[in-house]
Amino acid sequence: MAGNKWNKRGIEVARTVAQWSKDQSTKVGAVVMMDDGTPLTFAYNGFARGVNDDVSERHQRPEKYKWTSHAEENAIANLARTGQRALGATLYVTHFPCAGCARKIIQAGIARVVVDASSMNEDFRARWEADMACSTEMFGEGGVEVIIQDD
Repeated sequence: MAGNKWNKRGIEVARTVAQWSKDQSTKVGAVVMMDDGTPLTFAYNGFARGVNDDVSERHQRPEKYKWTSHAEENAIANLARTGQRALGATLYVTHFPCAGCARKIIQAGIARVVVDASSMNEDFRARWEADMACSTEMFGEGGVEVIIQDD
């Protein structure tokens, strides 16, 4: 599954799903696929099911951090909700996972994470660099392969 063709396709799908997010500053998408390319779930960053995401104050930093689930977290929750296994799967995501999501990815048994290289801009790195370093270290120790996918 680490093949370039599937990595590009997975990132393309994650980019599409990211557009479904109502987050006003950063739209993140994720897709989990089996080794043969079969999609298991799609997810984006947003509020929990049924929680009103039309309240503007809930979208402002720092308040939004209390209300918003990351795309990776939502993908893993979707798998659990539908009784599917993440074990050995690949997670394609538009942005590098934070430390909290890295823990969940490792615990879910996801084998590899493919990250969209185009998201690794200066603004994103400035806000998430410390988390990215921690996530990278956890992924290494937890046996999760990380691929930064260029177009």
